[in-house]
Amino acid sequence: MFDGFDVFDIETRGATIHGRRGGSGPPVLLLHGIPETHLMWHKVAPRLAEKYTVVATDLRGWGDSGTPPSTSDHEPYGMRAIARDQVEVMRSMGYEQFRLVGHDRGARCAYRLALDEPDAVTRLAVMDVVPIGDVYNRADRAFSLSYWVWSFLAAPEPVPERFIEAAPAVLVDFMLDTWPEVKDAFPAEVRAAYVEQFSDPATAHAICAEFRAAATVDYQQDEAEADAVDLHPPVPATQRLIHSGSLTSGCPGDVVTPVSGKASGSSAATAGQDVRELFRVAKAMTLSA
Repeated sequence: MFDGFDVFDIETRGATIHGRRGGSGPPVLLLHGIPETHLMWHKVAPRLAEKYTVVATDLRGWGDSGTPPSTSDHEPYGMRAIARDQVEVMRSMGYEQFRLVGHDRGARCAYRLALDEPDAVTRLAVMDVVPIGDVYNRADRAFSLSYWVWSFLAAPEPVPERFIEAAPAVLVDFMLDTWPEVKDAFPAEVRAAYVEQFSDPATAHAICAEFRAAATVDYQQDEAEADAVDLHPPVPATQRLIHSGSLTSGCPGDVVTPVSGKASGSSAATAGQDVRELFRVAKAMTLSA
């Protein structure tokens, strides 16, 4: 697994970030989701490494990355802080610009990074998310029953931490067994690594802190982005249709949204502008519902 990749632990201003790097060519950063770590890319990364320099990290608070203390406003586990780690990791390796791929929690980090550091991102792929404000604002019965993990992990400390401590494998197995389209997609050693991180009290607390940040500071920041978007000209019906399934059901896992940002320049759209287009589409869908 990850043959030919080097392991690294890099100190940022906020945490120690663990990951692997391999291959050669233009740099691409891969960011994982829940309940995963960078190991989720173990089949993808070696293939990408044939053409790219691949960097796969554990997000702050996940896997073998650091678990800094949280605060009452949850800012240390907000996506802005988590994205800042990733920029610092890439710059420490000499990469001022890079391609960026994010899945689930990593996708939220990816689009926040593109908004905050648009000149750093030359291409962006955001998978399995819509803006967090739309998720919460349109949550319904289907969302509540299918994605109860969001509310559970965001509950006040120490309630979810204590439940996780009692049976970490139960929670991880639920996510791995019920969410994927492909059953038995996770090798035993990868599944064990995911259970192991939830078995660590500091990591479990950090993961809960991230979901608390999602419901507070991330929500506020995303809503500010949504409030700033302009619905003129109107969003084409075909573009609204792409997102209609996820927004009408309220379930963030129903959509895969590749966002194709171009290299920064006076005549080229930045990845940050493309992310704002995602917000614009989501806002149009909400208003037309």
